[in-house]
Formats: sequence, structure tokens, C-alpha cells
Amino acid sequence: MSADKSTFIANDQAEPRAELATVPIWVIILLAMVLYAGALYFDENGAWFKPEVYAPYHSVAQLDNYQLPSAGNERLQNGKRLFDQICALCHNPDGEGKPNQAPPFVGSQWVLGTPDRLIRIPLVGLQSPIDVAGKTYSFASSMPAMGAALSDGDLADVLTYMRSSWGNKAAPITADQVKAIRAKIAGRTQPWTPEELMQFQ
Repeated sequence: MSADKSTFIANDQAEPRAELATVPIWVIILLAMVLYAGALYFDENGAWFKPEVYAPYHSVAQLDNYQLPSAGNERLQNGKRLFDQICALCHNPDGEGKPNQAPPFVGSQWVLGTPDRLIRIPLVGLQSPIDVAGKTYSFASSMPAMGAALSDGDLADVLTYMRSSWGNKAAPITADQVKAIRAKIAGRTQPWTPEELMQFQ
């Protein structure tokens, strides 16, 4: 009885020992399948591998065309801010426009052309259809006078931003130019037609 008791005490006080155990092969296969499924899900739903994230840019040089100058760009910064608030909803932040809603500004002869013509559009609005870069755009309702409530300086900044962004390169527009056109067309409420605007050089 005493021997059994001493054996029990010795076994009870013995240090536990770690032993190697074989991992079942099905656990390894299951883990590999879970990792593979996770990689597929990330590939399908993660933005890293979607080309749409980077469109429409195809190179760093092209992307540079869309950046504001690093210094002396207070007017452009103000113009961008106002553009994003007022114009981007229809014309998109990238200036590409929307089908059946608004024409593009990128490479547009209306944006890059004479200031005398461009300034008139946001002051009273524009009717469609309109040809831009050889393509005809029609939208259901006339463009409203989105720039009428802006100050001469703010409207000049927005138009200058449009003329110097997305690869566009045209001379800036001044507040004095906006003021002069606003005075010339004072009292007009009817949106312009493209044919009317072509009279102004």
C-alpha cells in the first residue's frame, strides 16, 4: 500500500513533457485552400490589381499633366476648389464630362478658344447640341448659369483652372475680362446657342 502511494506521489509530481505530434494532412490542405480562396477574393475585390483605379492615366508623365504647379498657384487652387464644388458634378473632376449630361472640357475648343466666348457660357448658360473635338453632345436640359453668382475673380479662377488642367494649355483669364463681358451681356437670361457663341472671337 505504501509502495503504491509513493508511486502515485512520484507520478503526480513528475514534470510534463512535450512530444512531437504529426499534423493531419487534411489540416494542411484546408489551410492552403483557405489561403488560396483569400488570395482570389482579394484579387477580385481589392483595388491594387484593378486597372480601373488607375484609368485614364497610362504613365507618370501623363499624370503630371493633371497636377497643379507647385508654387504661385493660389488662383488655380481657388479655381479647382470652386470647380469641384460647382462643375465637377456634371463635368467630372477629370473634365471628361458625362454622356447625355455634360460635354468634356479636355481638349475642348470652347475651353481653349477665345476668352470672349468662354466667359459668356457660365454667365447665362448654354443650350445643346454642341460639338466638342469633332463629336456632338446633346443633353436633356440647358446648362444653367452656374457662374452668374460668382465674383469676377472667382469665375476667372475657375475658367483659368479649366484652361490649364487635364493637359489643357491656354492663357489665363482675368477678373477684368470677366467684368467686361458681364457688363456687355447684362440683362440677358436666355442661354446661348453654339451658333450664337461662334460670333464672338
